[in-house]
Amino acid sequence: MLPEIRNEEHLFSIPKFTVSSDDVKNFTNELKGFHEVFSDCFHRSESRGHFFRYMVGQFSELERKSIEPIALNVEDGNVRPMQRFISDAQWDDDKILNKYHSLVDEDMGTDDGVLIFDESGFIKKGDDSIGVGKQYCGSIGKVDNCQVGVFAAYTSPYGYALLDKRLFLPEKWFLDDYKIKREKCKLPEDIEFKTKPQLAVQMLNNIVEEEIIPFKYMLADSLYGTSPEFIEALESLIGKTYFVQVPEDTRCWLKRPVTREKRYKYKGEIRSKTVLEKTEKKPITVSTLATNINDYFWYRRKVSEGTKGPIEYEFTKRRIILSNNGLPQKTLWLIIRRTIEDEPVYNYYLSNAPTSTRLSLFVWLSGIRWAIEQCFEETKSELGMDHYEVRKYKGWHHHMLTSMLAHFFLWHLKIRLGKKSTIYYSVAA
Repeated sequence: MLPEIRNEEHLFSIPKFTVSSDDVKNFTNELKGFHEVFSDCFHRSESRGHFFRYMVGQFSELERKSIEPIALNVEDGNVRPMQRFISDAQWDDDKILNKYHSLVDEDMGTDDGVLIFDESGFIKKGDDSIGVGKQYCGSIGKVDNCQVGVFAAYTSPYGYALLDKRLFLPEKWFLDDYKIKREKCKLPEDIEFKTKPQLAVQMLNNIVEEEIIPFKYMLADSLYGTSPEFIEALESLIGKTYFVQVPEDTRCWLKRPVTREKRYKYKGEIRSKTVLEKTEKKPITVSTLATNINDYFWYRRKVSEGTKGPIEYEFTKRRIILSNNGLPQKTLWLIIRRTIEDEPVYNYYLSNAPTSTRLSLFVWLSGIRWAIEQCFEETKSELGMDHYEVRKYKGWHHHMLTSMLAHFFLWHLKIRLGKKSTIYYSVAA
């Protein structure tokens, strides 16, 4: 489960969440109440029934929580109709998400909330499911045959929840060779190739435009931290602070170098370009900078409490001028974290936080990204998020949406009952 952040300088701690089995006496009745919120998001009563029964199956003790075993084990379940409901039926997905975000805001919303963007992989044996292919799968740490989803999560002093999702479709899926597969998977014709950072930008923009979820901080790993489009979207939000990981070969200066305009002739036309003054040094990598910082400037801080004791790192921060194609760009905070050992492992982060920001904020932010990993772990281990066997585009999104809702419902019970660390539930399959 999620390590408890214990550093005295942090802004807020994220509560732990564990699942056991026997205290909520009217769990099924409460689940029905939760589902009533979404009743007008379906055109047919049959769909509302399948929606409820499918989530009941996700809460059950079934070893495999895919459509067939769920339909065969829940009351009034029927395999074919449930398959059609998940993969083909019309849902008002936008309306469901809007209502869901209002519930998240009611239970967890705070002005200091944190948005986190990350991806999760889902191993697949065949090659017929939408978006499947040989690609990096974070859940196993290597390239394999899988689908990859990009997710947005939210965390606050009251809990954490997944807010939105996008299925990443490898570029080859848009080639002519995949036309038949796209048709079989019913990929909408208006869907175009998007990189993972571009999918994250879509979700961020939707969250901002909705004006439902309050937040102040935005976190992401290096895949997103190196995307100009993603960073531009973050920086466009006035008063928001981002904290993104970057690779060790990111280049910078500690002092802004002097530049000049150089005039030159090209095909008979006089042009100009910005260049460094000849006396200026070239930018260095953040890894070179890190290894040359004296031990005096490193601060040891406890980030979390692990199963084997406190988890500590050493941190330092520097104001840097970021290099873009060898020229000075914007001034940002570089935060460096290293493990405490003879040959330390370094991690690097950039932030647009104000100049007066103390190290304690960055230490805290470095430990918050665990929340989205907990969302993935809990929805997969407890609710069958990775058990699905749907092949169609719509089916993937519907399954992920029900998994997100089910996970939040358990958090709602924890918050409603005032439980400090444990929620109890029991649903008979």
